[in-house]
Amino acid sequence: MATTKAPRTRAKTATAPEAAAAVAASTDSTLYVQSVEKAMKVLTAFDGSKRHLSLSEIAAATGLDISAAQRFTFTLSALGYLLKDPQSKKYELSPKLLDFTYHYLVSNELVSRAAPYLQQLAAETEEATNLTVRLDTDIVFVLRIVSRSVFNANVIVGSRLPAYCTAPGLAMLATLDDAEVDDLLARTNLVQFTPATVAQPRKIKERLARIRKQGYAHTEDEFFMGDISTAAAVVNQDGRAIGAINIAVPRVRWNAERDERRFADLVIQTAGALSARRRQES
Repeated sequence: MATTKAPRTRAKTATAPEAAAAVAASTDSTLYVQSVEKAMKVLTAFDGSKRHLSLSEIAAATGLDISAAQRFTFTLSALGYLLKDPQSKKYELSPKLLDFTYHYLVSNELVSRAAPYLQQLAAETEEATNLTVRLDTDIVFVLRIVSRSVFNANVIVGSRLPAYCTAPGLAMLATLDDAEVDDLLARTNLVQFTPATVAQPRKIKERLARIRKQGYAHTEDEFFMGDISTAAAVVNQDGRAIGAINIAVPRVRWNAERDERRFADLVIQTAGALSARRRQES
């Protein structure tokens, strides 16, 4: 299938020192509210490793003293974002936090536009299809349609995975300049999750060069053993990724000769359609 490559024009981006300086300037600004930062630290202390946390565990996880942790947990409980068990005195996240997820999903233009495309891909392939976006060094699943043969049911909307060893992440990284890639990899914990994981910066950059030429990314067994994924980036008018479309297939259902080119064409076509609409609307 013939594909149309995204424009290679790049908007000017900040270098790593410039980005670090911008972050420092933000936190040093008189407009920066440290209480908000501390409240967010309390909420993000619930990282999924434990469902319930005691006050002392929250204090240890956030670096707050007990008195401060108590004030923030009380306030967040009063606002409905934390629940406190009356017997154990431990806290857990409230379903009210899902309000933020709901508002993000219904207000995000890319999510709403991509939904019918993902549904079509899922129906045509009978495999899991996903829309992800990049959040610094990670990717976040913002739309996911699973199949009867879904490989990992624990991956849901909101799940985060490393960009450097996932097909959607690599597809999005391939749209960045070399300096941006260097900066991102320098800030990434490059873990060898499986024997197949490519975790060396030089090899990752060589891989990104190939992805730029072929128009899609493909990974096998790199984060989850038995998981095969093919992805293409959705780009804006400057050719920079605003998301990625991928199809994920369990190895037991994978036939390389039949599937890789077929799925590559499908994700390239789908991402291209979304990118084209994005450029037309810009």
